[in-house]
Amino acid sequence: MPGTAPRPSSAPVPGPVWSERLWLGPWGWTLLVAFTLMLGVVLVPVDAVLAVAVALVALAGGLTAAVLLTPTVSVRDGVLRAGRAHIPVALLGDVTVLDADALRTELGPRLDARAHVCLRGWVRSGVRVELADPADPTPYWLVSSRRPEELARALTVGAQAR
Repeated sequence: MPGTAPRPSSAPVPGPVWSERLWLGPWGWTLLVAFTLMLGVVLVPVDAVLAVAVALVALAGGLTAAVLLTPTVSVRDGVLRAGRAHIPVALLGDVTVLDADALRTELGPRLDARAHVCLRGWVRSGVRVELADPADPTPYWLVSSRRPEELARALTVGAQAR
């Protein structure tokens, strides 16, 4: 109807959408396959069929574990998700892009034990996200990302949209 004000919606305000899985790198996948092959080779003297069966089961188990344990980092519907943890973008402060050297420094001498960390060793870059919530004892999050500039941009745009 013309002249009536729109009613407020309780649905989340759409914001920027950004997502990344922190998969193993090429060396990680290669080592997983090599480990399962070595496991099979060790059992060849016992029984060739057993060796093949154990290698295939180990490969299936390793692939399943890699898929299930690989965290996702995303910014969607005004929420940053890093693995199982999540926080509204509105509660975030400054975002700093970290290259390999900066990330190493953040994890070493600058690390605050209260920080939330979602890192994978094979991802050598990430972001540091300050928390602006005075009620939260966590001072900041360190999050791995192969595309830290894009993650920082999604967080910044998401915070400005709120």
